[in-house]
Amino acid sequence: MTTIVAQPLTADNFAPYGTVIELRDAPDQLINQGRCGRHHDVAQPDIVDGRAGISLFSSEAFTLPFQFEMVERHPLGSQAFLPLHRNPFLVIIAPDDNGTPGTPLAFLTAPGQGINITRNTWHGVLTPLAEPGLFAVIDRIGDGPNLEEHWYDVPYSVIRS
Repeated sequence: MTTIVAQPLTADNFAPYGTVIELRDAPDQLINQGRCGRHHDVAQPDIVDGRAGISLFSSEAFTLPFQFEMVERHPLGSQAFLPLHRNPFLVIIAPDDNGTPGTPLAFLTAPGQGINITRNTWHGVLTPLAEPGLFAVIDRIGDGPNLEEHWYDVPYSVIRS
C-alpha cells in the first residue's frame, strides 16, 4: 500500500484539477439593502450534451487514515461539491496519464471551501470527515456515458500531514 499525505487545499495547488469555491476577501457587490455580499461567478460548470442540475448528496463520514483503490472521472461534465456544513472534507485527485489516472494527490479543505472538479478529471469518491456529510452537488444531467472508473492494483492510504 502506498501512503499519501493530504495537503491543505488552496486555489493554486488545486488549479490543474479545478476551482476552489470560497469567499473572496471582499464581495463583488452588496445587495439586499447592503446586508448581503455577493461573491459573483466563483466557478463555471462545464457541461457537454446535457444540462446543469443541483442534487443533494448525503454521505457517511470517513476517518483518516483513509484507504481507497478506485477513482472516477466524468467526461461530459464538471462536478461542484458545496458542503452544507463547515467541516473539512477530503479531496482525492489523480492527474491523467495517457487516459489512465496517475499517482493520486490528496487535499484537505478548510471550513467554508467547496470545489468544482474540471470535466474529465480523475477523482476519488465524496469523502466527508465528519457528520453531517451533506453536500449540494452541481453536475451534468443527461443521457450518455458520463462515468468512467479506474481500480488501482494496489490500494492507497491517505493520512494527515
